[in-house]
Amino acid sequence: MLRRWYRSIPRDESGKLLWGKYFRRLLLRLTLWFFGLTIGFTLLYAVVPVPLTPLMVIRCWEQAWDGDRSVRLRHQWVSFDALSPHLQLAVVCSEDQYFLEHTGFDFQAIEKAYTHNKTHKRKRGASTISQQTAKNVFLWPKRSWLRKGLEVYFTFLIETLWSKQRIMTVYLNSIEFGDGIYGAEAAAKHFFGKNAAQINRQESALLAAVLPNPIVRKVEKPSAEVRERQLWVLGQMRMWGGKIDYEEPNTPKKPGNK
Repeated sequence: MLRRWYRSIPRDESGKLLWGKYFRRLLLRLTLWFFGLTIGFTLLYAVVPVPLTPLMVIRCWEQAWDGDRSVRLRHQWVSFDALSPHLQLAVVCSEDQYFLEHTGFDFQAIEKAYTHNKTHKRKRGASTISQQTAKNVFLWPKRSWLRKGLEVYFTFLIETLWSKQRIMTVYLNSIEFGDGIYGAEAAAKHFFGKNAAQINRQESALLAAVLPNPIVRKVEKPSAEVRERQLWVLGQMRMWGGKIDYEEPNTPKKPGNK
C-alpha cells in the first residue's frame, strides 16, 4: 500500500517528485469529498429522521467516564404533526422570534450580543434555531472558530435545502432537554408522562425556559430564574397569538428582550 501511494506521486521528466502538485490534487479531492458528504447528509436528513447526533454520543461518553452516573440516552423521533404547536411557538418566542423571517442568521441579535459581550462577563448568545439545529445535528458543542465557521456553512445548507417546517421538526427532535433527554417526545414522556403532541402551553413554556442550557436549568426542579423565564415565554406566546403559520410568516406584536 505504501509503495502504491509512493507511485501515485506525480514526477517531472527527470523523475523528480512534484510534491506541490500532489498536495494540490489531494486538497482538491478532500474538498470534493467534504462538499459531497455534507451536502449528501443534508439532503438525506431533509426526508429521513436523524437517528443520533454528535452531542448524544459525547454525553454518553461523559456519562460512561463518570463512574457515579449510568449511561442514559432517551430519544424518540416523531413527525412534525406529533409536535405540540404550543411547543413550537414557545421555542420560537424563547430562542428565535424572527425564525420565519431570517435566512439562518439574525444579524441584529448578533450585533447586540457583540456589544453586550464586550462589557459583560456573562456572555449572551445570538444563535438562531437554524444555527442551533446545524450545530446539534452536524457538529460538537465546544466553542471554537473552526466550529463556528462550520456552523455558518451548515446553517446555510439547511436554510437552502430544508423548509422552515423541516428545520423545526429536526430541532425539536434533536435538542437536549435534560441529562440524557433528547427531543420533545422523550422530554414530554419523562417530565410530564404524555406525548409531545399533548403538552400544553405552560409545559411548553417550561421546556423552552431551560434552553439552551438544560444541564444548568432544570425542568424537574425549576429554579426561580427558570420560573421567571417561563412566565416571560408565556407572555410572549400570548402576544404572538395562536400558533405558527409556516406559510405566512408572522412576528410577535411586541418582541421582548431575553
